Amino acid sequence: MHSSTGGPAEGDDPFDAGAGSILRQPRAVWATAGASVVAFMGIGLVDPILPSIAKGLNATASQVSLLFTSYFLITAIAMLVTGFVSSRIGGRKTLLLGLAFVVVFAGLAGTSGSVAQLVGFRAGWGLGNALFVSTALAVIVGAAAGGSAAAILLYESALGLGMACGPLLGALLGNASWRYPFFGTAFLMAIGFLCITVFLKEQPKPARKTSLLDPVKALGHGGLASAAVSAFFYNYTFFTVLAFTPFVLNMTPYKSGAVFFAWGVLLALFSVVVAPRMQARFGSLKVLGGSLVLLASDVVVLGYGDHTTAVVCTILSGAFIGVNNTVYTELALGVSDAPRPVASAGYNFVRWFAAAAAPFLAPKIAEWTDIHVPFVVAGATAVAGAVVVAVRRGSLTHEAEELQPRHATEDSVTVFAN
Repeated sequence: MHSSTGGPAEGDDPFDAGAGSILRQPRAVWATAGASVVAFMGIGLVDPILPSIAKGLNATASQVSLLFTSYFLITAIAMLVTGFVSSRIGGRKTLLLGLAFVVVFAGLAGTSGSVAQLVGFRAGWGLGNALFVSTALAVIVGAAAGGSAAAILLYESALGLGMACGPLLGALLGNASWRYPFFGTAFLMAIGFLCITVFLKEQPKPARKTSLLDPVKALGHGGLASAAVSAFFYNYTFFTVLAFTPFVLNMTPYKSGAVFFAWGVLLALFSVVVAPRMQARFGSLKVLGGSLVLLASDVVVLGYGDHTTAVVCTILSGAFIGVNNTVYTELALGVSDAPRPVASAGYNFVRWFAAAAAPFLAPKIAEWTDIHVPFVVAGATAVAGAVVVAVRRGSLTHEAEELQPRHATEDSVTVFAN
């Protein structure tokens, strides 16, 4: 209720009333956004402690890298499930279900006595994270005050903060023990679970229920399939950097965490601020092709440079990755006539398989050859992504020409959310 003066009535919560500002949001929005920060932190949380985990569990680099493989393999498969679940039980219950999975499996990961146990628990964590982040954006937009623009900006801020701070938290807690980051995540997500339980009311269910095969059917569109295949190659490069580079840098958790914190800051900045401006000036496909080629060059130099060069190239890769994420998302979500959640699920179903493959294959390739070759392969896959864009330009050009810069923020968070 509101008073005749237009402000909150006596007894109303001024935060729940909202005022159209990004900072004047209902508590339900802040609860969901806060949990989203922690959810995105989970992606890079293990980066600084991968060498510590390998030492603590007497495991090889390829075995420890399965932490990413199991996580993203389950995430890819879950793309066919999240829309099916949320369209039937509602957004609030889907968020709580995802959070419950993360709390349980992140906590169990901290108790692991072997790398096999840790990989298995990380898979359960991936399922929970997929259920949560695939629903969080829609819930925030539905509950926010001031329209979708403020809600999307808030969610984008949560995404960037989580991607940047995940390695930092992993370093701070992991310096004492590699187990502590997992316990810390479980604790923070438990707080998020309680906040959403208390502050978030159930959101309206979609008018149409999503089937398990809708995302696969959407890939029958040539433009969406082209974007997904190109992003598959690109994601192999992306996650070679994220999962294999910590072993190459061979730094303490603190130093490794600082490197990937800087990487995450560049990723967020270039995704939200720089990419839309570049698209407006040069066009989406030119920006994407150029950024992929620059990323390919960067990772090859990373693989063959000295230690300082490797650190600089690792941080710099965040800029190219941020640009690529934004442009790929716009293409994927706008090139077909499928509903955005369905198109996003189909696109992510394809590309996350590369995120699962790269962390396993990169250290294996290093074992079979030498430490430089995985980065040559990563450079080649980035170029392959650019080639797909060039060859399939006809199926992507129409949408690329019509995209408006205002789409970038909304779609960049949607693709990460899914």
